[in-house]
Amino acid sequence: MTVETPVVPSTVGAAPTGDDDDPSERRRRRRRRIVIAAAVVLVVVAIVVLRSRGGAKAGPQRPGGRVVSVVAVPARVADMPVYLDGLGTVTAINTVTVRSRVDGQLVAVGYREGQLVRQGDLLAQIDPRPFQVQVQQQEGQLAKDEAALKNARLDLARYQALLKEDAVSRQQLDTQVATVNQLEGTIKTDEAQVANARLNLAYSRITSPIPGRVGLRLVDPGNMVHASDPNGLLVITQLQPIAVVFTLPADQLPPVMAGMAKGDKLRVEAWDRERKKMLDTGSLEAVDNQVDDTTGTVRLKGLFTNEGYGLFSNQFVNARLLVDTLHGAVIIPTAALQRSPQGTYAWVVKPDSTVDMRTVTVAHTEGEDTAIGSGVAAGEPVVTDGVDNLQPGAKVTTAPPGGAGGAGRAGAPGGRPGGRAGGGRKPSS
Repeated sequence: MTVETPVVPSTVGAAPTGDDDDPSERRRRRRRRIVIAAAVVLVVVAIVVLRSRGGAKAGPQRPGGRVVSVVAVPARVADMPVYLDGLGTVTAINTVTVRSRVDGQLVAVGYREGQLVRQGDLLAQIDPRPFQVQVQQQEGQLAKDEAALKNARLDLARYQALLKEDAVSRQQLDTQVATVNQLEGTIKTDEAQVANARLNLAYSRITSPIPGRVGLRLVDPGNMVHASDPNGLLVITQLQPIAVVFTLPADQLPPVMAGMAKGDKLRVEAWDRERKKMLDTGSLEAVDNQVDDTTGTVRLKGLFTNEGYGLFSNQFVNARLLVDTLHGAVIIPTAALQRSPQGTYAWVVKPDSTVDMRTVTVAHTEGEDTAIGSGVAAGEPVVTDGVDNLQPGAKVTTAPPGGAGGAGRAGAPGGRPGGRAGGGRKPSS
C-alpha cells in the first residue's frame, strides 16, 4: 500500500499576497510620485526665473547698454536773494476805543459800520441842549460878577480921591482895594466855568481821533451813554501804515543787526498762509531788546504802507526778511541736488552726452533754486529728472524740462524741491 505525502507549497519566490495589492497602498504610492514630480517642476521654474532676472539686472551694467533719457537744465548766473522766514501777526499802529467824555443821550451816529474815516470826522452826537444851558448859566454869572467888579473899581477911585481930602479913613480905602481884588478873582473863576461848559458842549460832538476803519457799532442811538462806560461807543483801527510783528531764531540775528548797524532799511515781505500771494512789502522798523528764553526767538517789527488794504489787524502772515543778496551766483534747480553719506552731489551732462557725478557745495537754497559754491560751472546742464538709472559715464539723451524739474523763479517762497532731491540713491562705483 503506497502512502502519498502531501506537497507543501514553497514561499520562496511566491507572488505577493493579497495585502500588497491593497488599493490604499497604491493610492499612497501614486501621491508620492505626483508630489515628487511637482517639486521637480517648481525647482526648474525657479532656476529659469532667477536666471532671467539676473540677466535683466546685469543688462544696463554692460558697456554699450541702452541710452537713459533724462531732463537737464543748464546752470545759470544770477543774483540770489537771501531771506529769513518767520511767522508773523499783523498789528495796528493805533487802535482806539472811542468813549463819550460826558454823560447824555446818544441822538445820532455819523458813520457806517466798517467805514474808513479820517481824523476829525463826526462819529456820534450826544444831546447838546443840557450843555448849551450850562454855557448860558456860566456866561450869566460872569456878566453879573463883571458888573460888580466895575462898580467896585469906581468906588475905589472915589475913596482914593476922598482920602486926599481926609474925608475917609485909610482903612476904608484898603477894604475897597480888597473888594476889587476879590471880584477880579471871581471873574477868573467865572471865565473858567464858562470855558468848562463850552468844552462839555464840544465833547457832545464826538469826532474820530485817528484815521482808520470803524468796527461794528456797540451803542445804538437813543441810549444813555456815560463817560465811565467800559466798552465805549466803537473801535477804530488804523490801517495805514500798519505793522507786522514776527519772530526769528536768535542765531539768525547777526546778519539782521549788521544790516541795521549800517543804517540799511531791510526789506520785509508779507505773504499769505500758503506762501502763494505777496500781500505787501515794507521795511524793518525795530528789533526787540531780549530773547524769549522759552522759545529762543526774538520779535521783530516791520512797517507797511498797506496801500491796497491787504493787511488786517490780528491777521497771520508769513514774513520774509531780505538780509543779503548773492551777486553773480551759479544757480541750479534744487531738484538737481542728490545726497549720499559722502555728501551732496549732482549729475552733470558732459558734451559727449555722458553724465558725471559732481560733488557740490551749497551756498544758499531759496525755494526751487540753489546757489552753488563749487562743483558746477555756469552753462553746464544738470539732471533734474531721470537720475534713478544713472551711473558715471552712462550715455544719456536730454529732454527739455516739463515744469517739474525746470528751474524755478528765484526767490519764490515755499517752493517745493524736486521729488528726488535729497533722496537720490548712491550710484555704485
